[in-house]
Parts: sequence; structure tokens; C-alpha cells
Amino acid sequence: MDEIKAAVIGASGYTGEELFRILAVHPNVKIEGAHAIRNAGREVSEVHPNLRGIIDLRITKPDYEKIGKTADIVFTAVPHKVAMKIVPKILRGKAKVVDLSADYRFDDVEIYERHYVRHESPKIKGVYGLPEIHRDGIRSARLVANPGCFPTAAILSLAPLVRYRLIDLRHIVIDAKTGTSGAGAIPSEATHHPLIGSNVRAYAATSHRHSPEIDQELGKLARKQVKVHFTPHLVPIVRGILSTAHVFLKKRMRKGEILNLYRNFYAHEPFVRVVDGLPEVNFVVGSNYCDIGIEVDADGERAVVVSAIDNLTKGASGQAVQNMNLMFGIDEIEGLRAPPQRP
Repeated sequence: MDEIKAAVIGASGYTGEELFRILAVHPNVKIEGAHAIRNAGREVSEVHPNLRGIIDLRITKPDYEKIGKTADIVFTAVPHKVAMKIVPKILRGKAKVVDLSADYRFDDVEIYERHYVRHESPKIKGVYGLPEIHRDGIRSARLVANPGCFPTAAILSLAPLVRYRLIDLRHIVIDAKTGTSGAGAIPSEATHHPLIGSNVRAYAATSHRHSPEIDQELGKLARKQVKVHFTPHLVPIVRGILSTAHVFLKKRMRKGEILNLYRNFYAHEPFVRVVDGLPEVNFVVGSNYCDIGIEVDADGERAVVVSAIDNLTKGASGQAVQNMNLMFGIDEIEGLRAPPQRP
């Protein structure tokens, strides 16, 4: 097939850098545009020194309508509230879009507005970009809403149990840990190394805006309302999410039964690995994999499901490329074959 012409809007940030890193080795892609307001005029390799000799592009201020006409795929790696202003302009052209913000993830715009801001382009709808759940819809989409990093780990960890309604759907407790790169490239007191380097901090303990996203997608799987109780923590690592879900089984089950259910459910998924033990962030960093492990308590009434992803790859840019592959009819593992880094 002809090369896919790709443009990245939001070239200054970590997800932008990760997109460049992955797309640079993608056999079907030519990166034609690196765009951002911040750092416009600078070379990509000046902003992201790890890309020296790999990406030879200058960051330019975006002309959204022009980009939509010249690119085949546009990745909008921009903050929430920004995408809703620019995606409609891009879609006036021929380009397809993968949006890495939250602006098009919600089926009900009122839920979005309750947790974010007033939506400026509510009539534009995207397909929720979790390939393991929405592959067919992604293939035919012009706009894919890339999932949040926490929801990716949480939804994949619970999908089989929720799909078959084997747990109490109103009492799902998720405790998740994330690295500091999830806060983005602009420094802040919350991620300043002297303050987080020897610390663990819970935040938005009962009100994190990824909670309704998890509820929405698990509710679709269950075909009824689901309630997740979600608390994130910031830990002193750079990349990775470890998500621990506590669920209560409707009937007594053994660990082997649940593992078999998961292995069957994900049998043909290239990036989900169901493991015998418990996952660790160290086993997935730098990759598009999601590792899932399970423990069941002695009476068979409570299960603990642990998942691990790299928040910048499967939780953001890697998943965005996986979605692009599906949108263009390419093998979805292209550009994503690199194994995890360890240690």
C-alpha cells in the first residue's frame, strides 16, 4: 500500500515524542508534520534529544484545515479542551484523526461536561479506541477517541468478569499507581522529583475524571450500569501503571477457572498477556503490552485482578498507533513489535 502520511499535533509533549519514536520505525508511515504552539521553530530532535538522527523535522505552528487536507492520519496529542476546538477543522479535509484527549471519549456529552468543561463540538462523535473491545468500530472510523491510561488498564483487567456478569457490578474497587510522566512534560510541584522521589501520594481519591470513562465502557460490556470506586496514586517511577481491582464474585470460583476465562477471552489479542503470577510495571515498560494476573482468596468469593501497562505506550501513543493500523487495514502490530525494556 502507499505510505500513510502522518502528522502529529502536540509535538512538544511526552505523548508526541512517543508517537515520533514509534512512527519512525513503522514500515507504512511517513511522518510529514510536527506541529505545536510551544517550541514552534525548533527541531524535533532539539526538543526530544533521543530522536537525534531519527526525526529530521522542524516543529511548526499548526494550520488545522491545511493539515486535514494534506495528511492521511492526524494524531492530536493535545490537552483536554483543546481537541474539541481543532478536530472539527481537521475533519473538514480527508484526514482521519486519532485524538489522545478526553474530548470525544464519552457517549453522553453531559457526563463529559460534568467532569471537564462545556463541550464546543458535541455533535462530532468518535469511536472509543480500545481495540480489544471496539475493533470493528475502529476499522470504519474517521475519528477515534484514544482511551485514558488508567481506563485502559482497568477496563482490560475487568472485561471478562464484567462481560459475563460474574462479579458484583456495583462494588468494584480499583487502586491504581502511576508514574510521573502521566502528568505531562511541563514541570509542576506535584511531580517535582524532590517531592515525589521518596513519596507516594493519593489524589482525586473519590472524584477522578477517569472514573466515569471506566463506568461507561464496563457498562457497555455488562449491558447494565456498573459502578467503579477508583483511587489513583502517584509513585516515584517515570513510566507505567499498575492497576489493582478488588471484585466480589457472585459464585465461588477457583483461580484456575478465572485464568481459563481470561485466556479464552483474550486468546487472539496480540497485546494482552494473561500471566500465572502478578504483573509488574518492569515487565511492560516501553511496549504496547498489557499484562494481567489474578489471585482469588481462600473462600473463592473475592478476586484481585492486577494489570500493568506503560502509560505512554499502551496507555497513550502505542494504542493510538494500534488504532491507526486498524483504521488503514494494516496488521495492528506494525510499528509496535519492540519488546518491553528490562530492567
